[in-house]
Amino acid sequence: MPHMMDDFPLLLSTLYDRAVRLYPGQEIVSVESDLSLRRQTYAETDGRIRRLAAAFGTKLGLGEGAIVGTFAWNNVRHHELYWATTNTGRVCHTLNIRLFPEQLAYIINHAGDRAIFVDPDLVGLLEPIAGELDSVEAFIVMSDHLGDTTLPNAVTYEDLISDVEPHGAWPLLDERSPMMFCYTSGTTGHPKGVAYTQRSTYLHTIHNLATLPITARDNVLPVVPMFHASAWGYPFEATVSGAKITYPGPDLSPEGLVQLFHEERVTFSAGVPTVWLGIQHHLAEHPEIDVSSIEKFLCGGSAVPRAMIDWYWSNRGIRVVQAWGMTETNPVASVALLKPGMEEWEHQRQLDFMETAGLPILGLEVKIVDEEGNALPHDGEAFGELLIRGPWIAAEYYNDPRSPQSFVDGWMRTGDVCKITPEGYIRITDRSKDVIKSGGEWISSIDLENELMAHPAVKEAAVVGVKHQKWQERPIAVAVLAPGKETSEEELLEFLEDRVAKWWLPDRILFIDAIPKTGTGKFDKKVVRDQYSEVLM
Repeated sequence: MPHMMDDFPLLLSTLYDRAVRLYPGQEIVSVESDLSLRRQTYAETDGRIRRLAAAFGTKLGLGEGAIVGTFAWNNVRHHELYWATTNTGRVCHTLNIRLFPEQLAYIINHAGDRAIFVDPDLVGLLEPIAGELDSVEAFIVMSDHLGDTTLPNAVTYEDLISDVEPHGAWPLLDERSPMMFCYTSGTTGHPKGVAYTQRSTYLHTIHNLATLPITARDNVLPVVPMFHASAWGYPFEATVSGAKITYPGPDLSPEGLVQLFHEERVTFSAGVPTVWLGIQHHLAEHPEIDVSSIEKFLCGGSAVPRAMIDWYWSNRGIRVVQAWGMTETNPVASVALLKPGMEEWEHQRQLDFMETAGLPILGLEVKIVDEEGNALPHDGEAFGELLIRGPWIAAEYYNDPRSPQSFVDGWMRTGDVCKITPEGYIRITDRSKDVIKSGGEWISSIDLENELMAHPAVKEAAVVGVKHQKWQERPIAVAVLAPGKETSEEELLEFLEDRVAKWWLPDRILFIDAIPKTGTGKFDKKVVRDQYSEVLM
């Protein structure tokens, strides 16, 4: 039988080498920890990546398979670490800078990090726990200046790579070997580790580029942190496409991001809804700011308000594309793109589909099941837990006894309660732990939040279920007002009356200064529930 190179490994280094060869002059722009701006070409960055790769072995004693921790913002040195580990068979373990100290110590020890690279302005977060880190042999401060630090065996990044012969040809690795560890944010119990492999990330990269293309004409700015699910894969996707890349560093304020959009002529960005809500209000207050280079945002991590999708398109001509995924899905698994013919529909009808979690990316399979695990119809009415499988979906957690709770018969249980429309669009009703059951009937907190955030005076809103003597559980809402806006509880309830079923109406709407957020920028409903658990008793 004729034979192809079927067994040639799917390695990210092959995609990387092509990009550097074809686009050596393409630019990477990086906001540094001191807010200065750094510019490098792909060719210059390649030289630094190869010296870093060599230094792993010659200076740090880190062989193939060694775990390398990163504790950093989105910047070019973090980018270099992504590729130097990936191309040489080391494992990049991105550490969430917003985790509690005990969670940080747990995941560093659980993964077995041998070295940690840390941005200079984040050193103070690691110093208190350095003595608890059993496996860490060295700390590398991502700067050319060490400063005062109590971190043991600390050196600077620039000293590490300054006098090293660059790495030559990248090794041919096992495509199933891990190249990145990402841990869940750990809202309940210890964070759980997911090992992305060369194969899984290669396939995720190619399939996502086929779904939502990026080309060398684009300028990609990932707002989603590189310490969260590999910045949804965009440092890989942007690089292999030969795109210009703009990293925003520590300044994630609406003002800072919009300035970068304008000055660097960014065409595409990705982040969670709270980021785009903040930018929306900034742009509404400053209509003179030119962000016309932006073509689309990818928005995910939590439900995207319909009103926000509408505002960006109607006021700025920017397409907000909702996506869904999890750390366990490498991470992007579905994207809300319109099908042929839908582009001709009137805008409000389009929004009915744009506000969903979208269509599964080619290569993935999804289904919804009831509490007994029976498959449910995709009729847009039945709802149950979403299960998913495919070549870049996790099959287990790294060295964790909790795996059997989430992985069943070759499928991953997502914990999301969904409907799937006859057209194939996934409509997430809630996280299973956030669904509100009042008097035996289900209420969607996500739908209520979206309706509240459609009110022009509401900047952010979160809805949770709290204890009730008669109905066991009832919804309450907490809301943050938009700058310079006023409204009342009575006005918001009246606003909702024509938009949701009467028995869905929150029993209370409370105005607060800020909604608690998780380490990945999502509303932390666990904290809200705990804080207001007795408000109706």
